[in-house]
Amino acid sequence: MSVLALVTVAVWLLAFLIPSGQYDRNGSGAPVSGTYHRVENTQGFTGRLNDLFLSPVNGLYGVQDEKTGAVGPGLTGALYGSAGVFLFVLAIGAFITVVFATGALDRGIARLAHRLRERGALLIAAVMVVFSILGTVEGFAEETLGFYGLLVPMMLALGYDRLVAVGASILGAGVGVLCSTVNPFATGVASSAADISLGDGIVLRFAMWLVLTLVTVLYVVRYARRVQKDPGRSLCGFLPGDREHEATGGGEAGPELTGLHKAVLVLLALVFAFMIFSVVPWSSALTGKADAAPYAWEPDWTFPQLSALFLCAAVLVGLVARMGEAKLSSTIIQGAADFISPALVIMLARGVTVIMNNSKITDTVLHSIEGVVKGTSSGVFAVFVFLVNLPLAFLIPSTSGHATLAMPILAPLADFAGVSRAVVVTAWQSASGWMNLWVPTTAVTIGGVALAKVGYDTYLRFVWPLLAILFVLICGFVALGAAV
Repeated sequence: MSVLALVTVAVWLLAFLIPSGQYDRNGSGAPVSGTYHRVENTQGFTGRLNDLFLSPVNGLYGVQDEKTGAVGPGLTGALYGSAGVFLFVLAIGAFITVVFATGALDRGIARLAHRLRERGALLIAAVMVVFSILGTVEGFAEETLGFYGLLVPMMLALGYDRLVAVGASILGAGVGVLCSTVNPFATGVASSAADISLGDGIVLRFAMWLVLTLVTVLYVVRYARRVQKDPGRSLCGFLPGDREHEATGGGEAGPELTGLHKAVLVLLALVFAFMIFSVVPWSSALTGKADAAPYAWEPDWTFPQLSALFLCAAVLVGLVARMGEAKLSSTIIQGAADFISPALVIMLARGVTVIMNNSKITDTVLHSIEGVVKGTSSGVFAVFVFLVNLPLAFLIPSTSGHATLAMPILAPLADFAGVSRAVVVTAWQSASGWMNLWVPTTAVTIGGVALAKVGYDTYLRFVWPLLAILFVLICGFVALGAAV
C-alpha cells in the first residue's frame, strides 16, 4: 500500500504537467478513435488538493456525475468507486477462511499426496493440478507455504530433491494464477476495471490453463525423473540426512478424511462450479455472437450476487462443520480481516484513477499510447499489452492494484485496435502471473525457497527454461485470441 500511496502523490503532481483532454464517447461510453481534443481544467489548486485528500474515499464509493463526468462522494450518477469489488474480496476471504478452519482442504491434499506416495510422477502431477485448479479459480498461492512440511520429506522419500517440492508448489499454483479463469483477485478485479463480465474471455483462458498447466507439470516431472535416475544431476544437491528420507516411505498418512471433511470439500467444489456457471455469458459462448441475447436460464451474475453467494456459502460451510455461532462469526470476521489488505489496495488504486479522471488526463495518456499501437495488427497489439505489463507487474507487486491502475488505460485501447477487452484482461493477467513465478518481491517465491532450504539463484537456474517456454506460449495465445 505504501507503493500505491507514492503512486497517488506522483500522479497528482503529474496532473499539473499533463494537459487535459478527452475523446468523444459512443453510446456505450467507449472513446471514439480520432476524436481526442484538448479541454480546459477548471479545478484550481484547491479542487485538486481536495481530490488528493478524498482519493481513498472516491476510490471506494465515489459517484460519477452524469453531465460533467467528475467523480465525488456527494454527486449523483453511477457508482465509480470499487465498493462492489471491495465487498466481494472480503466475502470470498471469509468463505476461504471458514473452509480452511474446517481442516478439510489441508487434510484432503495431504491424503492425496500420501495415497500417491509410491507413484512419484503421478503424485507430482496430482499435487500440481490441484494447486493449479485452486489457483485459477480463487488465486491460491500463498496457501502453498503451508504444504512444504509435507511435500519436502515426501519428495525426498521418493528419491527426488528439494527443488521438486519447490517446483510442484510454486509452479503448480503459479501457472493456475497465470491462467486465471475466474480468479476474483486477478480476473475479477481486472474485468470490473475493464467494464466487462467476469466470464468474458473464459474460453481462451481455459484453453491456456489446460496447455500451460500440462507443459509445467511435464517440465517438473521430467526434472524429477532425471534426479531420481541420477542424483548427481540435482541442481540444488542434498543436505545432510536428505538421502535417508528415501527409506521412510513418505512418512505417516495423517488423519483420515471424515464425512464432515468430505461434505465441506463437496460444498467447496459446488460453490466454485456455480460461480463459474453464473458468470459465463452462455449465449455468446454457444452461438459465437458477442451481442447474442442471454438465455432465460442464464444467471448473468456480477459482483453483488457473487458477494452474497460467498457470504451465504461461508455460513453454510460453518453450519455443516458444526462450528457453532460464536466460532463461525469470529472466523468470518477473521477471514474478512485477513483479506482487508487486497481490498484496500483496490480502493487506493481506484482512487488514483479518480484523480486522473477529475484532472481530465486519462484520455491524454490514452491518446499518447493510441499513437503507438495505431495501425498494428490485432495480434501485435495483444502481445504489446502483455509486454508493457511486465515491468508494471514488477513495480506494482499487488495483482489487484496493478489491474485497477492499468485497465482504465488499456481496456479502451482494445476498442481502438478492434480487439475484445477480454483479450486485454488475459494479456494483463498473464504478464502479472508470469512475473510472479520468479520475481523476488513475492512471498510465495521467496518464502517457498526458504522453507525448502533451496537457494533463490538455484531456483532461477531451474525455472528459466520453463519461463521462456511459457513466454512464447502466452504470446501465441493472446495473439490468437485477438485474431479470432
